[in-house]
Amino acid sequence: MTETSLILYETPAPRIARIVLNRPGKRNAQDTALLYALNEAFDRAARDDEVTVIVLAANGPHFSAGHDLSETDHLAHLRAHRQVGTWSGFAGIGAEATTAREREIYLGFSERWRNIPKPTIAQVQGKCIAGGLMLIWPCDLIVASEDALFQDNTLLMGIPGVEFFAHPWELGARPAKEWLFTADWLTAADAHRRGMVNRVVPNERLEAEVLSLAQRIAERSPYALKLAKEAINAAQDAQGRVSAMHLAFVSHQLAHSHCVQVHGLPIDPAGISPAVRRP
Repeated sequence: MTETSLILYETPAPRIARIVLNRPGKRNAQDTALLYALNEAFDRAARDDEVTVIVLAANGPHFSAGHDLSETDHLAHLRAHRQVGTWSGFAGIGAEATTAREREIYLGFSERWRNIPKPTIAQVQGKCIAGGLMLIWPCDLIVASEDALFQDNTLLMGIPGVEFFAHPWELGARPAKEWLFTADWLTAADAHRRGMVNRVVPNERLEAEVLSLAQRIAERSPYALKLAKEAINAAQDAQGRVSAMHLAFVSHQLAHSHCVQVHGLPIDPAGISPAVRRP
């Protein structure tokens, strides 16, 4: 096992890599450093020929509280890391800087992780909110504990959904609309019934269940797994997923610009805790 302050990288069994979010004191809220560390861990597992299956897990009672809205000086944080995508303009004025940052570390990373040519399994406990969805939705399989709860609360902040807008493919059109419009919690059982989650297990069995599933998959041909994943992803893309998600991303940026004009912030402050509001 190797680790940084933000991410653990484990090999719990042959041919299995487990990447663990390790910011439990912040409920694994995602700042720029955590997302780049996570991307590096995914790259490491993807490039290791001894790894067949990748598990994404999280320490603490909750999988992820979403984006860390208390992070300031986004430009300095971005410049501390090597850019992964080719979109630039992090120091731009107006909407350019926000669009560039979110295309790099939100939409860009999530799409990149979705297309890793190895099976990925998300191991989810507790709450998974907004940006947390953009960590689990790119995974091929999701196994949740019975206490898991899912929410996209971005409409409360004047934003029409998270940057990696997979809602219709995860839930279906009408359930996705109701979930977004109301910003209600989705239980693990409801997420399983609607097809977003593959399995729901008792909390104490979550890690063992995921490891057992990963080991079973790891017995298959790595090349056949790669081809099967690519084929199913291509079927989604043929339905217009990529175009629809890019349109949703543009709408997301428009909402940020609107909020800046109306509220002086990229989100409506009425929808966030006073502790993270900035003047």
